[in-house]
Amino acid sequence: MPDPAPLDDLLDELLDVALEAAGRAGTLLRDGRPADLGVAATKSSPVDVVTEMDLASEKLILELITTRRPEDGYLGEEGADHPGTSGIRWVVDPLDGTVNYLYGLPSWGVSVAAELDGQAVVGVVAVPARGELFHAVLGRGAYLDGAPIHCRPAPPWGQALVGTGFNYVQSARVRQAEVLLALMPEVRDIRRAGAAAVDLCDVAAGRLDAFYERGLQPWDRAAGALIAAEAGAHTGGPDGMTCTAPPGTFERLLERLTALGA
Repeated sequence: MPDPAPLDDLLDELLDVALEAAGRAGTLLRDGRPADLGVAATKSSPVDVVTEMDLASEKLILELITTRRPEDGYLGEEGADHPGTSGIRWVVDPLDGTVNYLYGLPSWGVSVAAELDGQAVVGVVAVPARGELFHAVLGRGAYLDGAPIHCRPAPPWGQALVGTGFNYVQSARVRQAEVLLALMPEVRDIRRAGAAAVDLCDVAAGRLDAFYERGLQPWDRAAGALIAAEAGAHTGGPDGMTCTAPPGTFERLLERLTALGA
């Protein structure tokens, strides 16, 4: 059989880089937030914003990764995209939950994932305002501040606490609201925290029973979905939809979203 040691060494190295990148960027965002922080640009709509700190965080992460692993590819939310030659691609959201960050709400984070030949193998999500650091390596489990975490066992559908998120494009929001209106009477309650990477980690830590959102980008979900999967959740869904929940709840959530045309 092939010696697994080289792969293990690679995963250890990727994890070290991801932890350093997310940790340093999180510290920059937490400690460097200016009192007069404003919007630097918009993306999909006038309410889908970018701040100067999004850009500063991505610059820090990109410089760190290209210094440590110059042959790797990189895909970042704020525009950095190059293929690399090593088979490794970094998928980074330098500030997930920008609107929360802009308003001083605590649910925001830094998401750093490493893919090997297209599959996420390392994921780190730092949530500095909560003082938390999530990480996972493919096949090694999920961790919060170094302690193993697991998703909650599937509850009865009527007792499920379900997280979701909304698109910033008005027409998409209208449809998402219709789906929400149908789901809300069926479950314990709905939560909308405003940072998909953090929501996925909260499923992993047993703080949510499920999460779904349409329209997430690779940088929104790469690290958090791996962390949730390594904590025992299933992650998937029809084209354009991300669903994450423990076995049992996952199938029920997918069934209902499909029936509602979500």
